[in-house]
Amino acid sequence: MALPPAFLDELRARTPMPALAARRVRLSKSGRNWKGLCPFHTEKTPSFYVYEDSFHCFGCGAHGDAFAWLMRCEGLGFMEAVERLAAEAGMELPKPSPEARARDQRARDLHAVLEAAEAAYRRRLFAPEGAEGLAYLRRRGLSDETIARFGLGWSGGGRGALAAELRAQGIEPAQLVEAGLMQPREEGPPADLFFNRVMFPIRDRRGRTIGFGGRILGDGQPKYVNGPETALFSKRRSLYGLDLAREGVFRGARLLVVEGYMDVIALHQAGFAGAVAPLGTALTPEQLETLWRISPAPVLCFDGDAAGARAAGRAAEVALPLLGPERTLLFAALPAGEDPDSLLARRGPAGMEAVLDAARPLAEALFSLIAGTTLPEAPEARAAIRHRLAQAAQSIPDRALAAEFRRALLDRFFALSRRRPGPAAAPRHPRPVPDARAVQAERARILVAICLHHPGLLPEIEEPLALLDLPEGPAKQVRDALLAWIPQAERLDSAELIAHLESGPTAAATAVVLRPAGLPPEARAGAQPREALDAFWQMFGFLRGEAQLAEDIRAAIAALAEHNDPAAQARLIGLTAAREARRRGEVEDLSAAG
Repeated sequence: MALPPAFLDELRARTPMPALAARRVRLSKSGRNWKGLCPFHTEKTPSFYVYEDSFHCFGCGAHGDAFAWLMRCEGLGFMEAVERLAAEAGMELPKPSPEARARDQRARDLHAVLEAAEAAYRRRLFAPEGAEGLAYLRRRGLSDETIARFGLGWSGGGRGALAAELRAQGIEPAQLVEAGLMQPREEGPPADLFFNRVMFPIRDRRGRTIGFGGRILGDGQPKYVNGPETALFSKRRSLYGLDLAREGVFRGARLLVVEGYMDVIALHQAGFAGAVAPLGTALTPEQLETLWRISPAPVLCFDGDAAGARAAGRAAEVALPLLGPERTLLFAALPAGEDPDSLLARRGPAGMEAVLDAARPLAEALFSLIAGTTLPEAPEARAAIRHRLAQAAQSIPDRALAAEFRRALLDRFFALSRRRPGPAAAPRHPRPVPDARAVQAERARILVAICLHHPGLLPEIEEPLALLDLPEGPAKQVRDALLAWIPQAERLDSAELIAHLESGPTAAATAVVLRPAGLPPEARAGAQPREALDAFWQMFGFLRGEAQLAEDIRAAIAALAEHNDPAAQARLIGLTAAREARRRGEVEDLSAAG
């Protein structure tokens, strides 16, 4: 009997290929996938790779899904393989009832209707009536190749034009209603749902069109409209660009979740082949499950505005009860006021790559979403935040993972509590210039203390450290002595450096710099080098003027694009953190006062 495609898709989704293949092949982790010796030909070096929903041997060319695996390994027929996997997944085979056959036929008919509509929309885009839509897409920087790849089109003026055109192919208005292209009216024939809109076909994971979205040109509202729920199309389960992203991730791209159609298209055109987007709704559990079947760590990249922050918070909340050791999320923060499309237009692929390279793990992003960057003064308010952090970790079903999240979140909470400024350090009123100088001097002290406790960082930071205009005082004296020590040092050792400084004319200044009071954990000897490097660049950013900091960030983005190493990433993260703190008003531009 013919099985419904939806049933087979669901069965594939419930049968992770690595677990199935591991019954016969000893697999080892290889990046986000698995590899082993091919069971279909003799080999000594593994060329057999297993992905979430398929296998492929680069030696003999064997390839397929879970059904093909059982057919090749055990000699089963297709229906036997389906029955075996369905029993293991707890799914019942659809019964060959007349209703089921009619439902399958209707689904096939709907796919044909949607394909015909897509072809009509595409023809109209390049006809005179679609000139406005085509001009809009080209103004957005899309090539004809990209327009064709995504099947973009033009709806036309509506008023029954689509029904009239498709009637010649035997497609009736009732079928267009069922496909979500027209809507019934109490009186008269059905009306077109889309008119005077650029059309975006929405496809399933196999590349079949299941619905449409449309964007109006000009000032009309709503700007974007998605088709209604149908037998084929569910907003909760669908992701725009999924079919292309699956192939892109298979070839090594990052799975990247953004907010809109044009973001996805612009990213694919720029070489980011793993981009997808939800369809005008917050991420749903069903969409997250789909994402994790493709990659264990999708990157969520929302717009750099308040709405984007809220979307990130909702995504984290939905994801927590679904997390496991092999499934998580990363969060990439776009600059304020930017979306991926605008960032690519202004800074090119290197700018977007820098944003993605700086993506934060879920635990770090979750802490920021709940606690922000500073804790409140009132003990009751701090206790409420601590309770929310513990509750968030508790919602993770895997107990070991929940414990790790709780530890990570509360470690950050207590570290931020220790760094919480007292009333004298954070007065409610603007400080006079002498206080501003003192603040700059303290920042300079922290920056130089990082260098003394972590001289291994000096190869990365020596030049900017030398060029930094520090305020007169102990920090500047020690910095100058440090730079003079580097050429004669046999090795970059903290104890030797501090002993050298304490034995010369900078002994008193060194004691001031190393005074424990006021030094954050990252500026002390026990800090991890990566944390110390992040803190150095953030202090460096605080000590720079606004214009200088903007230029530093541009240079950091270029360096990351060229070198793509952890040091370049730390530089960009620290400088960006300093800029964002300044924009929020937590750090003022004191360079002139210093």
